[in-house]
Amino acid sequence: MDKHDASVSFWHRKRWLIRLRYWEYWPLGVVYFPVIVYYLWLSLKARSMAFFTAVNPAIPAGGFAEDRKSDIYALLPEDLVPTTLYVGVAPSPEAILAEMKRAGMQFPVIAKPDMGERGFLVFKCKDNSDFTQLSGYPEVNWLIQAFAAHPLEVSVLYYRMPGEASGHISSLTLKHLLQVDGDGLSTVAQLVRRKPRAWLQWPILEKEHPEWNYLVPPMGETLELVPVGNHARGAEFICANEQITPELVLVFDSINQQMPGTFFGRFDVKCNSIETLSKGEDFAILEWNGAKAEPIHIYHPGFPLLRAYRDLFAHWHNIYRISMANQRAGTPFLTAMDMASRISRHVSYRKKVVAA
Repeated sequence: MDKHDASVSFWHRKRWLIRLRYWEYWPLGVVYFPVIVYYLWLSLKARSMAFFTAVNPAIPAGGFAEDRKSDIYALLPEDLVPTTLYVGVAPSPEAILAEMKRAGMQFPVIAKPDMGERGFLVFKCKDNSDFTQLSGYPEVNWLIQAFAAHPLEVSVLYYRMPGEASGHISSLTLKHLLQVDGDGLSTVAQLVRRKPRAWLQWPILEKEHPEWNYLVPPMGETLELVPVGNHARGAEFICANEQITPELVLVFDSINQQMPGTFFGRFDVKCNSIETLSKGEDFAILEWNGAKAEPIHIYHPGFPLLRAYRDLFAHWHNIYRISMANQRAGTPFLTAMDMASRISRHVSYRKKVVAA
C-alpha cells in the first residue's frame, strides 16, 4: 500500500460503510418502503394493484416489465435514435461485422440486451474481439447500437396527461460517467481505491479488467471505467431541475407527439449541452423507459432524503392520474396475477443470465 492509499480513511476502504453513509446506496427495499405504502394507497383508490400498467397503452404493461428495447425504438422518431441492429442470441463476431458493414456502422459501438435495465450487460465494443463476450450469455438477444459521441448524457423524465397537447418535465439529470484521472505513478486499482464511487464498483471492474491492477495511466489521462451512465454502475447523477425551461418542454412535446399511446417515460439522451438540447439541436435518444422509470435526480450526492420522498410521491401520483385517465378512455389494467407473472418471468430471466 503506498502513502496515498494509507491516507484513505477507514470508512472509505470498507464498502459497507460507504453504502451506510450515503442513502443513495441503500437497498431499494429500504429506501422505497414509504413509497410502497403510498403505492398501496393508490392501488386501493384505483382498485387495482397493477393500475400503473395503463400509463402507456402502446407498451405491454406500460413499460414496467418484459418490455423490449427493439419495440421501444420502433416508437421513437427514427432520426433521433443512433443506428441500432438486432443481432439475436449468441451472434458471432463475423455476423455482427457483416451487419455493421451493411448498415454503414463503425467502431466503437454499444452492445446491449434487448431486455434489460439499470445498465445490465451493456458493453462498449472498440473492435470485433469485444463481441466474443456476447456468446457467453445464451439467454440474451443482443442489440448493437452506434456510439453517440456527444459529450453530455442527460435523462429527461417527461409526462403528459391524455387529451392535453403539452406535457411536463419532472426530472432533469446530468450523468457523469465513472472515470479516474491518471497521475503517472498510481495503478488504476490504486486510483479507484481513492474514489468511493469507483471503489464500490471494483469487484466487477477487476473481474472485467484484471490488467488494471498493474496498469499506470499517464499524468493527465482520463480513463473511463464504465461506458454507461447508470447509477448501479457507478455514474454520478447531478440534479439539473433548475435548467428545465418551457423551450425544453416543447422539444419533448414534439417527440412525444410522434409516439402515440405513450404518456409517461424517461428519455436518456446524449447532447452537446442543455442549451442546444433546448433548441432541439444535435442530440440522440439512447433509450426510453416507461412505467419503471425513476426521477433519478434524487440520486444527486447529498440530496435530502425527505425531498426525495416528496418527489417520489409526486412521481407516483402522476402515474396514477395518467393511468386512471387512460382506463376511463378504455385501456384496461393488467390483472394483479398477470403482472405478478410478468415480474416472475423477468426475475427468472435475470437469474438465468447471471448464472451464465
